[in-house]
Amino acid sequence: METESVDAVLTDPPYSTGGTYAAQRQRPPSEKYQDHDVKTKRSSFTGDNRDQRSFITWATLWLTECHRVTKEGGSCMMFTDWRQLPAMSDALQAGGWVWRNIVVWHKPSARPICGEFTRQCEFVLFGVKDRLARSHRRCLPGVYTQSIVAHQRRMHLTEKPIPLLEALLEVTPPGATILDPFMGSATTGAACQNTGRKFIGIELSPDYFKIAKTRLKAPTN
Repeated sequence: METESVDAVLTDPPYSTGGTYAAQRQRPPSEKYQDHDVKTKRSSFTGDNRDQRSFITWATLWLTECHRVTKEGGSCMMFTDWRQLPAMSDALQAGGWVWRNIVVWHKPSARPICGEFTRQCEFVLFGVKDRLARSHRRCLPGVYTQSIVAHQRRMHLTEKPIPLLEALLEVTPPGATILDPFMGSATTGAACQNTGRKFIGIELSPDYFKIAKTRLKAPTN
């Protein structure tokens, strides 16, 4: 891709987590992120069982490339969970981005945990290339409440809700070109279509690439 060819990055990379202990984290994503009794099984994906050092190095590599292809003043928004929040904040800055904020995704339907605090948040790290080129004067919230996508409606194992992605895109200018280097089932692409933005998606899995193409050609997403 050409240098400074996109306005922003919005992506949901593999977390390489899914458990408290190493053996739990190293299970296939198809086991970690879907119940064993679901009727519709979703395809697995690669890159979700790296150890901590290789994960940070790998994330720094692709975040550096994202920084290169993003225009000056553009932004990077990437999802992560509580386990990898420290690692991803390091990788974001090592990749050249100026770390600006952590946006909280509050999940009201999260499963309660007896005797301890419910893990009902995921996070979106927000970084900019140099200084943010502001596209409006509105003040966006730092916490978004949105229920997770129901298993029976998911096209991807870790699919994020379209309304959440549409809300995050408000920090980018109208008509912006958005890059998602971990496209999955193209939820970011659907949010871009719904909000009048251009979209570039990259996906390693042939199964999910096929789903993404079909989804983006459909009248509704």
